[in-house]
Amino acid sequence: MSRFQANRASRPAIAALLVGAAATLSGCLGGIPTNRSLYSENQPVVTRTNYVFDVMTSPSGVPVSEQQRLAGWFEAMDLGYGDKVAVDLSGVGMAARDDFAILADRQGIMMSDVAPVTEGALAPGVARVVVTRATATVPNCPNWDSKSDANPHNATSKGFGCAINGNLAAMVADPEDLLRGQKGSGETVVMTSNRAIDIYRNKEPTGAGELKVVKSDE
Repeated sequence: MSRFQANRASRPAIAALLVGAAATLSGCLGGIPTNRSLYSENQPVVTRTNYVFDVMTSPSGVPVSEQQRLAGWFEAMDLGYGDKVAVDLSGVGMAARDDFAILADRQGIMMSDVAPVTEGALAPGVARVVVTRATATVPNCPNWDSKSDANPHNATSKGFGCAINGNLAAMVADPEDLLRGQKGSGETVVMTSNRAIDIYRNKEPTGAGELKVVKSDE
């Protein structure tokens, strides 16, 4: 066999060896970024959790012992801004509804009569209080999947967006604002600002008077 034929015969083996080496090298590097845009793949995820508390009622309303239990549960839940409180009053009388309204005022919260669907059927005379709490997190952050600085795609790093979106998820008062936002009323709530804006709008524009022509001396 000539030297040329031997070289031709060894080319497939060399190619296979190079492919195997490349595969091994890519496996060692791991997590090479492929996102070539400035769009962050690490986005906040909002999770809702329902906490339920069943309260026994009577035809005369909610017993004092049950009111104390519910008040203690509210204190243990440490209700805050963004928590939604609803009560299923479908199986109770009007006296119990009034007691729940008084209890809500006493706790400084607003209860909705439309409660989310929960597991289990309610027995007659039982009211179910549901606290819906939302949390926001950014999964898989921080992301250290990349084992090397190699970036053949000129892409953004795997951890791109973890810092800003992680801080946003941690600082937002109501995590559901990340989904729907808040609807503005279109009015400025600060009274002094309204007064200044009204003065600005009602003021006659500068130069609205008669135009005076000044002749220069010839």
